[in-house]
Amino acid sequence: MRVPALTAAALILAASATMFAHHGTAAFDVSKMVTVEGKITDFQYVNPHVQVFFEGKNEKGEMAMWQGELTAPNKLTRAGWNKNTLKPGDSVIVTGNVTKNGANTMWIRKMIGPKGEPMQLFED
Repeated sequence: MRVPALTAAALILAASATMFAHHGTAAFDVSKMVTVEGKITDFQYVNPHVQVFFEGKNEKGEMAMWQGELTAPNKLTRAGWNKNTLKPGDSVIVTGNVTKNGANTMWIRKMIGPKGEPMQLFED
Protein backbone atom coordinates (compact mmCIF):
# COMPACT_ATOMS: atom_id res chain seq x y z
CA MET A 1 0.00 0.00 0.00
CA ARG A 2 2.92 2.36 0.47
CA VAL A 3 3.90 2.34 -3.19
CA PRO A 4 0.52 3.64 -4.48
CA ALA A 5 0.44 6.35 -1.80
CA LEU A 6 3.99 7.47 -2.64
CA THR A 7 3.19 7.42 -6.34
CA ALA A 8 0.07 9.54 -5.78
CA ALA A 9 2.02 12.01 -3.63
CA ALA A 10 4.75 12.29 -6.28
CA LEU A 11 2.18 12.94 -9.02
CA ILE A 12 0.46 15.64 -6.96
CA LEU A 13 3.79 17.36 -6.26
CA ALA A 14 4.80 17.19 -9.91
CA ALA A 15 1.50 18.71 -11.05
CA SER A 16 1.62 21.47 -8.44
CA ALA A 17 5.16 22.43 -9.47
CA THR A 18 3.98 23.37 -12.94
CA MET A 19 1.14 25.43 -11.49
CA PHE A 20 3.54 27.36 -9.28
CA ALA A 21 5.98 27.83 -12.16
CA HIS A 22 3.30 29.60 -14.19
CA HIS A 23 3.01 32.30 -11.55
CA GLY A 24 6.73 32.73 -11.07
CA THR A 25 9.03 35.33 -12.49
CA ALA A 26 11.27 32.89 -14.37
CA ALA A 27 10.89 34.76 -17.68
CA PHE A 28 11.82 38.11 -16.11
CA ASP A 29 15.18 39.50 -15.00
CA VAL A 30 14.26 40.43 -11.43
CA SER A 31 17.66 42.09 -10.96
CA LYS A 32 16.92 44.67 -13.67
CA MET A 33 14.21 47.34 -13.55
CA VAL A 34 13.42 49.74 -16.37
CA THR A 35 11.15 52.76 -16.47
CA VAL A 36 9.34 53.73 -19.65
CA GLU A 37 7.27 56.85 -20.15
CA GLY A 38 4.70 56.45 -22.87
CA LYS A 39 1.11 56.32 -24.09
CA ILE A 40 -1.33 53.44 -23.76
CA THR A 41 -2.16 51.75 -27.07
CA ASP A 42 -4.31 48.91 -25.65
CA PHE A 43 -5.51 47.68 -22.25
CA GLN A 44 -6.82 44.13 -21.86
CA TYR A 45 -8.54 43.39 -18.55
CA VAL A 46 -8.36 39.61 -18.98
CA ASN A 47 -7.33 36.47 -17.12
CA PRO A 48 -4.90 35.20 -16.12
CA HIS A 49 -2.97 38.51 -16.20
CA VAL A 50 -4.07 41.98 -17.21
CA GLN A 51 -2.12 43.17 -20.27
CA VAL A 52 -1.01 46.77 -20.82
CA PHE A 53 0.32 47.79 -24.22
CA PHE A 54 2.05 51.13 -24.62
CA GLU A 55 4.46 53.03 -26.83
CA GLY A 56 7.50 54.62 -25.25
CA LYS A 57 11.19 55.24 -25.72
CA ASN A 58 13.60 52.34 -25.36
CA GLU A 59 17.06 52.58 -23.78
CA LYS A 60 18.41 54.03 -27.07
CA GLY A 61 15.83 56.83 -27.02
CA GLU A 62 13.90 55.35 -29.95
CA MET A 63 10.13 54.90 -29.87
CA ALA A 64 9.19 51.26 -29.29
CA MET A 65 6.10 49.21 -28.54
CA TRP A 66 5.98 47.67 -25.05
CA GLN A 67 3.86 45.06 -23.35
CA GLY A 68 3.39 44.91 -19.60
CA GLU A 69 1.82 42.26 -17.41
CA LEU A 70 -0.05 42.88 -14.20
CA THR A 71 -1.75 40.56 -11.75
CA ALA A 72 -5.18 38.96 -12.26
CA PRO A 73 -8.21 41.20 -12.89
CA ASN A 74 -9.94 40.11 -9.67
CA LYS A 75 -6.99 41.34 -7.61
CA LEU A 76 -6.85 44.64 -9.49
CA THR A 77 -10.62 45.07 -9.05
CA ARG A 78 -10.13 44.87 -5.28
CA ALA A 79 -7.44 47.55 -5.68
CA GLY A 80 -9.94 49.84 -7.47
CA TRP A 81 -9.29 49.02 -11.14
CA ASN A 82 -11.80 48.16 -13.86
CA LYS A 83 -11.76 47.54 -17.61
CA ASN A 84 -11.83 51.30 -18.23
CA THR A 85 -9.02 52.31 -15.89
CA LEU A 86 -6.61 52.87 -18.79
CA LYS A 87 -7.57 54.02 -22.26
CA PRO A 88 -5.62 54.39 -25.51
CA GLY A 89 -3.80 57.71 -25.48
CA ASP A 90 -3.42 57.88 -21.68
CA SER A 91 0.07 58.94 -20.61
CA VAL A 92 1.74 56.61 -18.11
CA ILE A 93 5.11 55.97 -16.52
CA VAL A 94 5.69 52.25 -16.12
CA THR A 95 8.46 50.58 -14.10
CA GLY A 96 9.07 46.87 -14.10
CA ASN A 97 11.29 43.86 -14.59
CA VAL A 98 12.06 43.15 -18.25
CA THR A 99 12.17 39.72 -19.81
CA LYS A 100 15.46 37.87 -19.98
CA ASN A 101 15.14 37.45 -23.76
CA GLY A 102 15.41 41.20 -24.42
CA ALA A 103 11.87 41.70 -25.70
CA ASN A 104 10.08 44.94 -24.79
CA THR A 105 7.98 43.10 -22.22
CA MET A 106 7.90 43.69 -18.49
CA TRP A 107 6.29 42.54 -15.27
CA ILE A 108 4.91 45.86 -14.04
CA ARG A 109 5.96 46.73 -10.49
CA LYS A 110 4.98 50.42 -10.39
CA MET A 111 2.83 52.69 -12.54
CA ILE A 112 2.13 56.40 -12.56
CA GLY A 113 -1.28 57.00 -14.10
CA PRO A 114 -2.65 59.54 -16.57
CA LYS A 115 -3.33 62.09 -13.83
CA GLY A 116 0.21 61.80 -12.46
CA GLU A 117 -0.89 59.66 -9.50
CA PRO A 118 0.71 56.37 -8.40
CA MET A 119 -1.66 53.56 -9.33
CA GLN A 120 -2.38 50.89 -6.76
CA LEU A 121 -1.31 47.54 -8.25
CA PHE A 122 -2.20 45.37 -5.29
CA GLU A 123 -5.05 45.33 -2.81
CA ASP A 124 -4.26 46.68 0.66
